[in-house]
Amino acid sequence: LAKGMSPMSPIGFVHLGALLSKRGDINSGYRYVKLALSLLDKVGRESAGEVICIATQVKIFVEPIQAALEHHNDGYAASMVAGDVFNALLNTLLKNSCMFVAGVKLQTMREEYDKFVRLAKENNHSIFLVHIKQIQRDVLRLIGSDEEVTIPEEETLVASNNSVLKSFCFRNAYISFMFRSYDDAKEHVSKFYDCRENAWANLMVAHINHALYTGLISFWVARKSRDAQC
Repeated sequence: LAKGMSPMSPIGFVHLGALLSKRGDINSGYRYVKLALSLLDKVGRESAGEVICIATQVKIFVEPIQAALEHHNDGYAASMVAGDVFNALLNTLLKNSCMFVAGVKLQTMREEYDKFVRLAKENNHSIFLVHIKQIQRDVLRLIGSDEEVTIPEEETLVASNNSVLKSFCFRNAYISFMFRSYDDAKEHVSKFYDCRENAWANLMVAHINHALYTGLISFWVARKSRDAQC
């Protein structure tokens, strides 16, 4: 700070804000992500896609989620201008993933996920592709569609990537709970708890969904287990 700001300063401030938010200080975190965003036009927009991506995830905890989610579109556009395909995909993935929390219609989610699947395939990004296909599979089940979602890369990535493993366990626990499959819900929520500690240091909206539903599933499993013993 004594030597002024650099083009990398917005990245430092936005990740600091996200870390503070993850540790429970949302107000301070929100101030830092807004500072990061305000610096982009002053020190350069080379990192705009990443900064907007991380900042939006924090802003959703303070601002109305439906409105805040649209900032990921700005992040996508800024990333594409800079040739940053990774953060363009990440902005789109996070926006699509948050649709579950935002209450977007299932049919709209289905259409958006189809678009992202094509985008991830075009850019050969298997981790993002598996993440969105896992959610897409649940959307189709909730709609009542007979369409099958094949994820040939899933088995390999579940075994080697903790983020994919955690998503796999959560999605299976969630859909088992929604269809009241007790044994499957119990198995997968237990596996989710085993791998959840090794997670991103930044605050993500997915953490809300995980905390809410794993809490509900754990309560349901415990109550059914107790009732079975009576």
